[in-house]
Amino acid sequence: MSPAPATPHRAEIEHVVRRMLYERLQRPMPRSVRAPRPLVVNVSARHCHLTPEAVEILFGKGHQLQPMKWLYQDGQYAAQESVTLIGPRSRIISNLRILGPCRDLNQVELAFTDAISLGFNIPVRASGNIKGTPGCMLMGPAGFLELPEGVIRAAPHVHMHPDDAEFYGMKHGSFAKLRVGGPCAMTFDKILVRVSPDFKLEAHIDTDEGNACGLAPGVPVELLP
Repeated sequence: MSPAPATPHRAEIEHVVRRMLYERLQRPMPRSVRAPRPLVVNVSARHCHLTPEAVEILFGKGHQLQPMKWLYQDGQYAAQESVTLIGPRSRIISNLRILGPCRDLNQVELAFTDAISLGFNIPVRASGNIKGTPGCMLMGPAGFLELPEGVIRAAPHVHMHPDDAEFYGMKHGSFAKLRVGGPCAMTFDKILVRVSPDFKLEAHIDTDEGNACGLAPGVPVELLP
């Protein structure tokens, strides 16, 4: 597997340019510019995470996920591979994208409207907290995989480097507020904070939440304690 590209994200370049402009103009920098990194907010569409064993069951012995599109977090990608999800009463979602690299548990993340269309009653959970959640059947080109649990609505969350957490006065497991501007401006009051040296500052909301707030390129966003 080839490494993730090192090219800086557009938001990171713009953040540096804004800081340089404020310094050159000798003007006080807004909080968003003083932050160690730019805040990126992305909509996370329905997807699944799989173990290496699950990938082999679904795609064949020795199969490894192939990157299709690199994501904002270093080393994370949308894979070329997708599966079909079979829910209650045989309702299905085809082309459910797999995100890589592989993890140590199997997890499916759906939006609320996805759950309704499938007939699921799924809880809002932090990633990895799947105990007691509904299961489903996944179908790939080489076989079927029955998950006894693991279908969740992912809690809205923000990834933070420790430097970001210090700047915003937050810690791993705490909650922040996310203010989204624009014509459908709203504030999310419970954004789970996840801190790791491997993270870049990025908030994730699902497709329902993204549609509700009208998130689009150029819409102002702000992280609040």
